[in-house]
Amino acid sequence: MALSLADVKTMGTARSPRNEGDARARKPARVLVVDDEAPVRTMIAAALERHGYTVEQACDGRDALEALEMNTFNLVLTDIVMNDLNGIALLERIHALQPNLPVVMVTAVHDISVAIDSMRRGAYDYLLKPFEREQLLNTVERALNHRQALEETQNYHQSLEEMVRARTEMLRHAMEDLEHSYDVTLEALGDALDLKDSETEGHSKRVTAFAIALARAMGIPPEEIKIIARGAFLHDIGKMAIPDEILRKPGKLTAEEQDLMREHCARGYNMLRKIPFLAGAAEIVFCHQEHFDGNGYPNRLAGREIPIGARIFAVADTLDAITSDRPYRKARGFDAARQEILHCSGTQFDPAVVEVFLKIPNELWQELRSEISGQHMRFSTFELARTQAAS
Repeated sequence: MALSLADVKTMGTARSPRNEGDARARKPARVLVVDDEAPVRTMIAAALERHGYTVEQACDGRDALEALEMNTFNLVLTDIVMNDLNGIALLERIHALQPNLPVVMVTAVHDISVAIDSMRRGAYDYLLKPFEREQLLNTVERALNHRQALEETQNYHQSLEEMVRARTEMLRHAMEDLEHSYDVTLEALGDALDLKDSETEGHSKRVTAFAIALARAMGIPPEEIKIIARGAFLHDIGKMAIPDEILRKPGKLTAEEQDLMREHCARGYNMLRKIPFLAGAAEIVFCHQEHFDGNGYPNRLAGREIPIGARIFAVADTLDAITSDRPYRKARGFDAARQEILHCSGTQFDPAVVEVFLKIPNELWQELRSEISGQHMRFSTFELARTQAAS
């Protein structure tokens, strides 16, 4: 039967067991009823209040928008044909501001195209006047269930996203700890190499710091800087496979001994290439004696055939070699190193790397050298690398 004023007066005794249970199960919902006909919105409001809903009334679209600004609602029932701001315009405003707020259109216009248009614009459902009391209550119940399902889904997705973020953060910390343990192992290997080749003690740490600073100045991404740091630190790891009588020979090496010494690039590469997190570093180790003009070894690579990390390392390596004491000569200053590196730009070194190197003041190189020399007990070379790469 159709909803009438007489029905409203007797609705209190007409609740179905299903509706009674639903009303108790859910927190009382707030419903906004919008209609420019006072008797109609009063009857709808009374019917809903009898079933436990909290109802507020609005006489038109603008009145409804003001109510929506002042209070929170779980559902809006609105007439379509109203003066000033009609139901369709109100629907669009609500859908833009509160997309999860269900809107049920109420109208006496028996035109299916109007209903379809309302649904396309975001209405949850459509009621034709005059409608039956049960039809109204069932529609309201379905709309509220729909809103609750949306909220539960959103809460679930939010909880899932928070859980994923938390686990991702845990994984990140775990990977950082694992990376740190790897780097501690690498540093131990470097210390073992220093014991084997005391002539260049500290060289790997200094050249690593120099390579990092140069890579940063060139705009290399932090993740690639880590690879360059490992490659620079381990560049001579292949010398562990070179016999001591050759590695520590005080005099000049024979041609055969020089050939064997040159094998340290390939031997170092073969030692590292099968370790996944050192694959990129292994390429630097393999190519660290190549020259930009193609006259290096072991493969006579030239230009961009040489990995950028190896091209950066070549400048950093020469910088440390010139400014460090050797048994056969004393260290020279950073100005002398600049002149030598500039002189070999385009032959031994990549001109683009040299250009950036020349822009870095000597004070930075001296500071890094001092930092490395005094850092044994404070932090590892790779901790210094991570600090420089991130800053």
